[in-house]
Formats: sequence, C-alpha cells, structure tokens
Amino acid sequence: MADRRDFLKTSLVVAAGLAVSQVSPVRAGEFSAGLIYTSDAPGRWLGKEGIHAPVVSREGNKITITTNHPMSAPHYIVRHTLVSAGGEVLGDKTFKPTDEKAVSVYELAEGQKPRYATSFCNQHDFWVTEI
Repeated sequence: MADRRDFLKTSLVVAAGLAVSQVSPVRAGEFSAGLIYTSDAPGRWLGKEGIHAPVVSREGNKITITTNHPMSAPHYIVRHTLVSAGGEVLGDKTFKPTDEKAVSVYELAEGQKPRYATSFCNQHDFWVTEI
C-alpha cells in the first residue's frame, strides 16, 4: 500500500511541477503525452475519456469533482485532487474500490482559486481537467 501512495504522491508532484514550470499558462492538451491525459488529449486511452476525465461543478465556494467511473476491486478511481495554478493542493480524496462512486467535495477558503481537477485510475493513468 505504501508503494501505491508513494506513486500517487509522485504523480501529483509531477503534474503540479508541469503546471508550475510552464512560462505561459498550461492549457488542456499541453500536458506531456503518455504521462497525463485530458478529454481533449486522451492519447492511448481514446474512447475512455468519458469515464476517466474528472467533471467539475461549482456552486459558490463549493467545488465537486465527479469521475463517472465504475468502482470495483480490479478497476477503480484511486484519487481526486484539486490543484491551484501555482501547484498548491487545495484538497484531495482517496477512494477505495468498495466506494459506490468517485465523488469529492471541497469547500474553498476565500481567495483560493482552483485551476485543475485530477483523477487517477488504477488501470488508465492520470487525468486532468482544467477548471
């Protein structure tokens, strides 16, 4: 289990680093192919973006991330993360395969501005949606 957590932490750091290291703002589809996937750039997972790319809704200071993915022991969404443009983690939630749905809710503090929502699938890699 520790190896999986280390992998997830490393993935988040890499994703945040890619976002921060850009001279100009990162736009959907500008992430490294084969490392991070988006609805616009699903790479080798073409056709799977509908159940892997996180869907974001906002109501005031409340952000909800949903990944419309089935949850089962062999195949599930492991984690959601909400990240600022500067790479700061504003919130995260880890799921278990026994969870009914991959939905996470975050209450933002005044002034927090989320830029990306991430979703990590144990079989289909790391997905990002720009907010």
